Amino acid sequence: MGCRSELTETEVSRGFRGVINDGVATSVMSTLTGSTFLIAFALALGASELVIGLMAMIPALANIIQLPTTYLIEKVRVRRSITVPAAALSRSFWLVIAMVPLAVPFEMALPLVLLAMVPNSILGSIGGCSWNSWMHDLLPTNELGRFFSKRMLLSTASSIPMGLGAGFFITWWGSAFPGMVIEGYSILFIVGMIGVLCISAIPEPRMGGGQSVPRFGALLKKPFEDRNFKNLIVFLTSWSFAINLALPFLSVYMLTSLGMDTSTVMVFTVVGQASSLAFFKMWGRLSDQFSNKSVLRVSGPMLIGCFLLWASTVLFHTTPVLVLLVVMAEVLMGMATSGVGLVSGNISLKLAPSGEATSYLASTSLFAALATGTAPLLGGAIAMFLPNWEYFFLVASMLGFFSLHRLTLVKEDGEVQESVVVKEMLLEMRRGCSASHIRKGIHRATAGLAQATAGRHRGRFADRRASGTALFFRRS
Repeated sequence: MGCRSELTETEVSRGFRGVINDGVATSVMSTLTGSTFLIAFALALGASELVIGLMAMIPALANIIQLPTTYLIEKVRVRRSITVPAAALSRSFWLVIAMVPLAVPFEMALPLVLLAMVPNSILGSIGGCSWNSWMHDLLPTNELGRFFSKRMLLSTASSIPMGLGAGFFITWWGSAFPGMVIEGYSILFIVGMIGVLCISAIPEPRMGGGQSVPRFGALLKKPFEDRNFKNLIVFLTSWSFAINLALPFLSVYMLTSLGMDTSTVMVFTVVGQASSLAFFKMWGRLSDQFSNKSVLRVSGPMLIGCFLLWASTVLFHTTPVLVLLVVMAEVLMGMATSGVGLVSGNISLKLAPSGEATSYLASTSLFAALATGTAPLLGGAIAMFLPNWEYFFLVASMLGFFSLHRLTLVKEDGEVQESVVVKEMLLEMRRGCSASHIRKGIHRATAGLAQATAGRHRGRFADRRASGTALFFRRS
C-alpha cells in the first residue's frame, strides 16, 4: 500500500480505526513488558537502584537515533516502510528478554537483559519518529484532543484487566513455584509480545513539502529557528527531567520502602488507571475547546501536588492511613497524568508546521527523551547514598514548578486563564464525575473495543462499495 495525495473517506475512517486499535495493542504490550513488571523482574535478577535508573535511561537515550531518522524519512518519504519493520523488530526483542533467565546462568542474566534493551529501544525510536510524522499528516489538528482521548481511554481500559490479572498471576506463581519467580515474569513478557497490529493497514497521505532532500544540517536547525517551537522544546525538556527524576521509582518505593507485593502495587496502579478513564474525555474536550497549553497549566500543578502527597506517605507507612493516602495519590495522579499525557504530545503535533513536521517532532521527542533518561539515572545514582526516596519527590516538585514557568513563554491559539479551565473542569465533574460516571466510561471503553473489532470486518465490505469522493480528512 503506497502513499496517496488524497485519501477517500473510507480510507481515512479505516485509518482512524487502525490508529486506535494499534494504541490498544501497544498499551497491552507495554503493561505486560514494562513499568511495575519490568522493575520487579530486574529486582528479582539482583538489580540495584543504579541499574533501575539505567534501565529507564536506555529507551530515552535511544532517541538520539531520531536525528538521522529524520533524514531517512525525508529521503524515503514512505513512512509505513520505516515504521512497520522497525516496530516489528523492536518488539521481537521482548522475546529475547523473556528467554534470558531461562537460557543463561543467573549472574549473566541482568547484563544480557540490559544489552537486549538497547536494540529494542533504538528500533522503537526509529519507528516512533516515523510514526509521529505519519500521524501529523493523517489526523486533523482541531480534533486531536477528542481523538487521542478516545484512543487513550480504550488503551487504558484494555491495560487495566491485563495488568491486574498479571499482578495476581505473579503472586500466585511465586507461591506455587517459590524457586521459579523469575520464570513467571518471562511468561508475562512472552504474552506481551503481541506483534505489530493494524499499523500496516493504516493509509498514509503523501508527505508535504518539496521532493528534494534537504541538507541534514538545515533539517536539524529548522525547529530552533522557530522561536515559539524552541520555547516548547525547552519546556518539554525541563518538564520531562523534573517528572522523571522520581516517577520511575514510584514502583520501587512501593515495593521496598512501603513493603508491598506486586499484586498490591498493581491494585493501586489500577485505581490510578480507573481514575484516568474517568477524565480522558474531559481533558480531550477542554483541549479542543481552549488549548493544550491551558490544560497543561491546570493538570501540571496537579501532578506536582501528587509528588508532595507521595512524600508524606512515609510518615504513615505503619498505620491504616497509608492505604487512604496511596489511594488518594493514585486517583489524583491518574486524573493529572491523563491530562498531561494527552496534551503534552498533542501540543507538538499542533505547533509543528505542515510539510516540516518530521524534524520538529523529532526535536521535541529527542530532547524530552534525553531528559527522561538522564533524570532517573541521576536519581538512581543519588539513591545509593540516600536512605529515603521521599527526597526525590520533593526535589521533583520544585523542579516541576520551575518548568511550568517555562510554559508561559509558549504561544498557542485559544489560550485562556487557568480559572476558566478549572471552572469548566468543575462543571464537568459536577455533572457526573462519580462512580456512575466511571462505570459509564468503562462501558464506553468496552463498547468501543467491541465496535473497533466489528469495524474491521465491516470495513472490508465498505471498501468495495465506497464512493470515489476524495478528501484529506473526515471532519465530524
